[in-house]
Formats: sequence, structure tokens, C-alpha cells
Amino acid sequence: MSFLLDTNVISEHLRGKSSLTHRMFQYAGRLSISTIGLGELYAWVHLKPEQKWINGAISDFLKECEILNFDRRCAEIFGELRGYLKPRGITVPPVDLMIASVALVHDLTLVTHNTADFQQVPNLRLDDWLAS
Repeated sequence: MSFLLDTNVISEHLRGKSSLTHRMFQYAGRLSISTIGLGELYAWVHLKPEQKWINGAISDFLKECEILNFDRRCAEIFGELRGYLKPRGITVPPVDLMIASVALVHDLTLVTHNTADFQQVPNLRLDDWLAS
């Protein structure tokens, strides 16, 4: 099984959350991040300029992950999902729906601590490595 890491999991790992270190080693070579999540990480850099270590930590982390683009197929899945969920009164933040689309296109399990936003997405496998 391979995994797409959500931004909240990566940021906790970069902050030194020890329970995640084991998982990162355990699944080395099977970890991915979307360009959407990467954008969120770079926003973190620019929102916290006093914490210069973040940029270097992100660069080091990216050496261990495959970066997956939000491409045309992901856009199609995003549209399908939004078209399915919205008429049913289910709202998923667009950025989260884009990340879910990347996971679905690449047949990955999404690792997030924010399962509430993702659990209504059909066929999306979720895992929370930060759950106690």
C-alpha cells in the first residue's frame, strides 16, 4: 500500500512529532505529496518567515517523497466528485477535494488528521497516523 500525505501530517512530522517518524521510515519509498499539499507547505513558509528552518525541512522532506501533480485526470475526478457531492448537500473544501482527487487517481490511501472533511468522498481510503 502506498500513501498520499496530507499537509497536516507533513507539518506535524516536520515539527518533530515522534510517532510520525516511525511511520515515515516504515513506509519509505511509498510516500507521496500532491502539488496542492506542497503549495500549502510553501504558504506555511511565507506565513511564518521568522521560522526559517521550515523551508530547509521541507526541502529535506521532499527528497523522501514523490511529488504528484494535480493534472487533467485529477481535475476530471475533482469535477465528478463535486458534481456528486454538492447536490447531496455535502460540502468538502475545494483544496481538500483536489487532494482527494489526486489520491483517487493514483490509487493511494490519504493520510490525514482531518478525516472529517474527507470521509464523505466516495471510494477514498483514509488513514490517520496522528490518532491516539
